[in-house]
Amino acid sequence: MKKIKNSISKISGFLFIAVLLSFGFTSVAQKKPQFDVIAFYTAKSDQAHISFVYEANEWFAKMGKKHHFNYESTNDWNKLNPVSLSKYEVVVFLDSRPDSLSLREAFEHYMEKDGAWMGFHFCAFALSPSAYPQNWDWYHINFLGSGQYVSNTWQPTSAILKVENRIHPATKRLPSKFESAPNEWYRWEKDLRKNQDIKILASIDSASFPLGTGPKPNEIWHSGYYPVVWTNVNYRMIYINMGHNNIDYESGTNKEMSYTFKNKTQNKLIIDALLWLGENKNENKK
Repeated sequence: MKKIKNSISKISGFLFIAVLLSFGFTSVAQKKPQFDVIAFYTAKSDQAHISFVYEANEWFAKMGKKHHFNYESTNDWNKLNPVSLSKYEVVVFLDSRPDSLSLREAFEHYMEKDGAWMGFHFCAFALSPSAYPQNWDWYHINFLGSGQYVSNTWQPTSAILKVENRIHPATKRLPSKFESAPNEWYRWEKDLRKNQDIKILASIDSASFPLGTGPKPNEIWHSGYYPVVWTNVNYRMIYINMGHNNIDYESGTNKEMSYTFKNKTQNKLIIDALLWLGENKNENKK
């Protein structure tokens, strides 16, 4: 009988320890940073941008479960209003920008009040005259610092990227150089190196040249300096030029020929950037 009582006592002790350990692990899990992300997109005209948006929404939702953040996406730009924005720690522009004055003002106010933003590829595009004119100075000049779009490479190709800053949370886990996913690369009106508010995190390495295949000569870059990832030190923001999948336009099938989120190193940049934006929402800007 005494042996039975001792066995029961040991079992009870093990169960008690197991409960404590379980409680401890649960407490640790609950202490992990939680934040909410809303991503806006249009996804109407360019199949390459549409492909990227669908891929991004699937990938970010998966990463949210892994890294403990909530991810929501919408093509309703009217949700870019003060009431809605107050619910989210991070805003993402996947492929476009707001057009109405009231929504632009709401976004400006959100960012001025320590909101956080991540933008991809076409969301920085502006060209006058075009369907996306440069008629928002705060966004394109003060915030992004890039000004208008000037030109791009074609067709979408991978590039060797040079990490300019190995200290920033978005890039500290990256190698000094890495090969990107295929992309259409943009050139900008403003020289970001001359803007004291802009911190360039990655640029195209000279090993990438010639970059692009044409057929037009100006769609192939042979030299020059091209930043592709940067942040504005006055805001919690990061712009990433990637976001254009390769599509088989020539055959008329619009078949997807590449994917942005199939590149592990590039994915590390994107998720580390998002976690920096979301987890450090109360941290003073550096």
